[in-house]
This record gives sequence, structure tokens and C-alpha cells, in this order.
Amino acid sequence: MNFRKHFALPAAFLFAALALTGCQQGSGPATEAMSPAAPQAIAAATGGASSDASAAAVKSIHSPGIVATDEQLSAGQCSAKVVDAATGEYLPDPACTPGAADPAVTQDNIDSTICTSGYTATVRPPASNTDKVKAESLREYGQTAVKTTEYDHLISLELGGTNSVSNLWPEPNKTSATGTTNPKDAVENALHKAVCTHKVTLSAAQKAIAHNWVTAVKDLGL
Repeated sequence: MNFRKHFALPAAFLFAALALTGCQQGSGPATEAMSPAAPQAIAAATGGASSDASAAAVKSIHSPGIVATDEQLSAGQCSAKVVDAATGEYLPDPACTPGAADPAVTQDNIDSTICTSGYTATVRPPASNTDKVKAESLREYGQTAVKTTEYDHLISLELGGTNSVSNLWPEPNKTSATGTTNPKDAVENALHKAVCTHKVTLSAAQKAIAHNWVTAVKDLGL
């Protein structure tokens, strides 16, 4: 992702390594993460995308500056799907994290919203709001905090994603990772560029990354 920023939790808190991610055009890969979660609840996926990945529709939620608790999930209810652990290709559980977009960002206004430098900083929640949901998300996915796991927007903020439980998940990283930069960051940047140069529509990019970020670039013919 393009936007770099870490949200540190209080030192006494168990999940001190967690950090919220997001994307902002015009800078380097994001490091807003918590780091790759211990994969005890990570299940293998076949054929790339989860078979039920299209079952849950992308939600529409306007929640700038605060995480909307639009879902009530139980500890251990969710499982990240392994596509390729070595390369850091994991998919969120579509039943828990279907993705959500901000209805305030539309195809007509992308030039003044997501395609304007600094946009994501205007909608990103502060750490004081995200600390609790970060820890809850780890429990829901049955993971423990690891320094390379990223607390990630499935539909990135730079693609008009929103701040909601249904759009945030603890994303494990590749086996050899030492930081929070992961393969999904490059996908988000590629889709953001394609949307802002009008090669693909905003809606198409949002649906592709929510369905399967691993194949999103190929699925869109980019």
C-alpha cells in the first residue's frame, strides 16, 4: 500500500504489534499493520479463490474516521484461507470479511477523492478507535499478534474502501517477511492506478479485490 503509518497500542496491551493499514496514493508501501498472524486457524483454499468468496456481497458503509461495528463475530469464528503461504497469498474469510465500500466515493468523484493525494488521511480512524477492534479481529480469526501481520482493509482506502469490521482483517504475510509490506500492497497500488487512469471502473476494482485480491489484476485484464 502507498500510505505508511503505524498505530502502536499501549505497551501493556497483549496485542502491541497490531496496526491499522490503509492505502494512500503517492508514497511507498504501507507499514500500517499488526504483524503475520500465527496461522493456527488458517485453512487451505483450493483453486485460488475461496469457493464461497462470491457468496457475500460487498457492503456499502459510510464511516470516515471511525470503525463501524457492522458485524458481531465470535472468537475463532473466522479462518483465513491459504493460497500460497510462502509468497504471502492469503484470503480473508468471506463470511466474516466480505468487504465494504464507502458510498461517498463514486466513479464521478474519484478525481477529488481517492485520486487526490492525501485522501486516505482524511478518512482513516485514529489508533484510539482501532485498538479494540484490532485485538478482537485477531481473536475472531484465531490468530496471535505477529510483527509481520497486517491489519488490512480488504477493499483498500485508496480504492474507496471503508472503515468497518466487514472490511478489516488480520492479513498474514509471506513466510520470509521481516516487515509488514506484503503482496497485496502491490495489487492495491496497481488497481488504484488503473482506476485513476480510467482503465477500469471503481466498482469493478472494488469487486475484484473483494472477491479475490490474488487474481484481481488478472481478472480485470491488467
